Amino acid sequence: MIKIATQLYGESIKRTILDYVLIITGAFILAAGFVFFINPYNIVPGGVYGIGIVVHHLIPAIPVGTFGLALNVPLTILGIRILGARFGLKTVIGMVLTTVFMDSLTYIIGENDPLGLADDLLLSSVFGGIVIGFGLGLIFKAKATSGGSDIVAMIFAKLTKISVGQLLIIVDSIIVLLGLIIFKDWKIPLYSWIVIFITGKVIDITIDGLNYERALVIVSDKHALIKEKILNTLERGGTYLNGEGMYSGNEKRVIFTVVTRREVSALQAMIKNIDPKAFMAVMETSEIIGEGFKSLEEKSA
Repeated sequence: MIKIATQLYGESIKRTILDYVLIITGAFILAAGFVFFINPYNIVPGGVYGIGIVVHHLIPAIPVGTFGLALNVPLTILGIRILGARFGLKTVIGMVLTTVFMDSLTYIIGENDPLGLADDLLLSSVFGGIVIGFGLGLIFKAKATSGGSDIVAMIFAKLTKISVGQLLIIVDSIIVLLGLIIFKDWKIPLYSWIVIFITGKVIDITIDGLNYERALVIVSDKHALIKEKILNTLERGGTYLNGEGMYSGNEKRVIFTVVTRREVSALQAMIKNIDPKAFMAVMETSEIIGEGFKSLEEKSA
């Protein structure tokens, strides 16, 4: 019993250390994304820092990061009430570090086109979205946020089945309209939405990883031979489903299996040799959990 408790305590310490490493790294990457690709060009990619960019344009004496921190305080209190105190501690650290990194980098690097991308805002928007999304994804993996609309997105993600990345796109798009009103330039919201879209996608990829799995539904009279190929050649499992032909009324054995994207072509070639008339549906999957893939323990870690 003591040994088990010690192992669990050790795993908890490791998890905690990893979480804070992710938060620190993510906060720095997030801040760098803003300082190098977003802030100098008045792009408004939503969130409190997007609002901060607008305010900084109107009142240059107010740093973007500092203004974002001021807005984050009431939002963080709301997040603590709904998502828990542990969430609040990590978020406080994340948003403070983001502010410190952002204002420090701005002071060191400056605000006048540090990468020389003033004439190529599309490139700045694309890479800004990638860098910011990766930074936010690392912070989210630690079950924290950098504050702002991240908190709003995570609250709604808890209450709905919509992903955090998709919710950020919705919330931040509303804030983009503020940039249109202040800067009175239609290019600003267009570039901003590019950043928001890419950020949301990169966040989901960072949290869940790239999806390489495909779910297959196979209907064939020679299902036994196909089953042997799946089990012995691909070394994958599957499930038999009982079906009935809608036209013929004949009973059917339906194979349901999941393979990697690379294995789809190999399995299709095998089935073509066994039964060229077989029916096969190949479906993309958002996530596969179970034996042979990510376990529930890994998912909840």
